[in-house]
Amino acid sequence: MEMKPQRVIADLCRQFYHQGWATGTGGGISIRENGRVYMAPSGVQKERIEEDDIFVLDEQGEVLEAPKKPGLKVSECSSLFYNAFRLRDAGAVLHSHSINALLVTLLSRDAVGGVATSKDVFECTQIEMMKGLAGHGYYDTVQVPIIDNTARECDLADRMADAMKAFPKSHAVLVRRHGVYIWGRDWVHAKTQAECYHYLFEAAVRMRQLGLDASVGEPHVRALEADKGYAAVVASASAGGGKR
Repeated sequence: MEMKPQRVIADLCRQFYHQGWATGTGGGISIRENGRVYMAPSGVQKERIEEDDIFVLDEQGEVLEAPKKPGLKVSECSSLFYNAFRLRDAGAVLHSHSINALLVTLLSRDAVGGVATSKDVFECTQIEMMKGLAGHGYYDTVQVPIIDNTARECDLADRMADAMKAFPKSHAVLVRRHGVYIWGRDWVHAKTQAECYHYLFEAAVRMRQLGLDASVGEPHVRALEADKGYAAVVASASAGGGKR
């Protein structure tokens, strides 16, 4: 029997808390299903959320059902969640305050006029978990746009929308010194995308600690595979050609 969206959100919030994605009341998740949007409330202990604490909204953002518990309010992330619903037709979107998501926004630096400035995109390539991301293969380059943070979460909506339009292949937008938004066609897909992205973020941070760059692959491996392919073609041609 399929679980209700409210139950899924409560369960995932607890899981994300224990993964370090939703501590200190930060982070959250929203699910869109059958014309309704289900959303965790803002500013609460995510590991203690119950099904009755979930807001139900329509696809225009109007509250249809509010929790009976006093003091609960719609997530500060609501306008950003709706970006994913409207621009990507997402069925679920989550917001993570993972430390590695924050750190990768600070990894890439360009020297401009002798001053270090941050790049506006996270990149990695030739890491196996990339294959878990929709539309990506091992030899591709994963690109996740990075937008600058604001004092209030809701003020990020326009920047996030612009980044999504500029990077149509990405299922995530990073927020510098803050965290990440990740979406998918439903909550299962969004969860899978989030796990893969977080793996890649952690890998990039650990690689940098070792003096390695996650955006640089192993060109000799691809060259060897190309050579093998060429050798196989030659061998096949020789086997089928017979004696002259």
